[in-house]
Amino acid sequence: MTTTVTTKLEAINVMLTAIGESPVNTITSSTTTDVSIAIQILDNVSREVQSVGWHFNSDKNYKLVKNTVGEVELPSNCLRVDNSSKDADLDLVERARKLWDRENHTYIINKDVRVDITWFLDFIELPETARRYITIRAARIFQDRMLASETLHAFHQVDELQALSSLKEHEGDTRDHSIFDNYSTYRVIDRDNYQPAKTTITDE
Repeated sequence: MTTTVTTKLEAINVMLTAIGESPVNTITSSTTTDVSIAIQILDNVSREVQSVGWHFNSDKNYKLVKNTVGEVELPSNCLRVDNSSKDADLDLVERARKLWDRENHTYIINKDVRVDITWFLDFIELPETARRYITIRAARIFQDRMLASETLHAFHQVDELQALSSLKEHEGDTRDHSIFDNYSTYRVIDRDNYQPAKTTITDE
């Protein structure tokens, strides 16, 4: 019995068996066309899923260091970025894999910037719930493209939804949400400090 987490090779073999192909022993040497397509789909699905931004592939208040000309370049595996903390007042967006100052219309930031960042991690770096969801979703897409069977599509879609549910449960357990994460809730809790505008009542 296998007692290790899903490897990328195992994920590719799950995809191959979804269309009735035999498993392979390696995906690092010369591969068949089906294997090459499966690898491409798995990587694309992994990028798509991770782009959502989960607890396991995100960092808060991460420092991006300016380069010698004052620009802030994004890491190659950055999927999403938003300036945060003490730099939250800056109006920065991603352009050409760098931060762009929308207010001053320039790439020259001239300072290190703190950001909330989402990373594109290698398959081996992901938690098992994410690996499983990505594998099953990729297998369903692979099967749709190679065989286009409505029966198999429905079968894989059920597994995909179950895997997504497990991933969301894992996210909820690890993110440690509280009611104070919600701004509206905080306003209710802090209502004693809320001072409504005064109104003047006059006699008619």
